[in-house]
Amino acid sequence: MNTKIKFLGHEFKNPIIPASGCYGFGYEFSDLYDINILGSISLKGTTLEPRYGNPLPRIAECPAGLINSIGLQNPGVDKVISEEIPKLSKVYDDLVIANVGGHSVYEYVETVKKFNSCDKVFAIELNISCPNVEGGGMAFGVDPDTAYNLVKKVKKVAKKPIIVKLSPNVTDIVAMARAVEAAGADAISLINTLVGMRISLRTGDPIIAVKKGGYSGPGILPVAIRMVYEVSHNVNIPVIGMGGVTNAYEVLEMMYAGASLVMIGAENLVNPYACRDIINDLPSAMNEYHIENLEDIIGRCK
Repeated sequence: MNTKIKFLGHEFKNPIIPASGCYGFGYEFSDLYDINILGSISLKGTTLEPRYGNPLPRIAECPAGLINSIGLQNPGVDKVISEEIPKLSKVYDDLVIANVGGHSVYEYVETVKKFNSCDKVFAIELNISCPNVEGGGMAFGVDPDTAYNLVKKVKKVAKKPIIVKLSPNVTDIVAMARAVEAAGADAISLINTLVGMRISLRTGDPIIAVKKGGYSGPGILPVAIRMVYEVSHNVNIPVIGMGGVTNAYEVLEMMYAGASLVMIGAENLVNPYACRDIINDLPSAMNEYHIENLEDIIGRCK
């Protein structure tokens, strides 16, 4: 069984990548298993300056997932490059994907510039679900024109492929995808979290300190598959699928929908061995459905 995937000129040993925000900077998991089995790693969201993140509590459990509102907590791009990535390099041999967030075009552009010189980083994933300060608070990821402008400016300075991570909290996901493609995006990843909320019956107050957060986990899988399908069939750039994936069979389903690679998110928080288990189970799942080469099934669902 051949699990190798070619993506943006780089060959991945398999399509499994821990999603940004659910795997830290990767090296923490090396105490549990050999993380070199991973196709790649999407690093924790990184901003220009250090961020403490949102006030506690930040997590609320749900019947089919969880809500989080971490608020881009990270040590800032300089420390990520000088400290976090070198730690990862000691235990992981392959190239990784940096994930960049920000509240203004300037923040995104300057952070991407810094990653240009980081040899360990193969590509940069833009999290465009952050509020846009310059646009009066609207998130970059919910308005096609705003997203286009951001990606266009980032592409002018980027020396690495740019993957744009799309928010599902939009009326027309295809319009968003076409906008970032037109701006020069090299690939698209989706979906980011849905917006959710839980309320404490004891206090009557929201469980999350900032009231709402990103809902992820198995409950969003059907939404993710639908959006991956719609986007992959309406753009001419590759797609990375994510959202609620918990096992090897769902990886195949994502790839049928049109995903070239598949990111595993919230399942890592439930089962820290999730990525390892999925990679180990892929060959048998492929055999069960008479799949010899994973690349052959990308976009099989028409």
